[in-house]
Amino acid sequence: MTKRDLVVRIARETDLVQNDVAEIVQKTLDYITEELIAGRSIELRNFGVFEIKVRKERKGRNPNKPQDVVKIPERAVVKFRAGKELKEAVEKLDTASIK
Repeated sequence: MTKRDLVVRIARETDLVQNDVAEIVQKTLDYITEELIAGRSIELRNFGVFEIKVRKERKGRNPNKPQDVVKIPERAVVKFRAGKELKEAVEKLDTASIK
């Protein structure tokens, strides 16, 4: 599902104009991004938590030249931790149907 698909679906189910829905969805994503950039986590109850974690510096190897060790610098990454209800719903999925 893309952002556009989400907008169309919400607009159809709520009888709102797609442009208004698109603006709301974009503003929501913008605010989530702003909070994460500021180093704060975002908790969406019953869905999950987005947070910034620091991935430590580590050594890596070039698959084409395994003898070459490459230093991978420390960096900030976004982590998502699913909420209880989302976890439970996903656990009920038939894994054979997922591709």
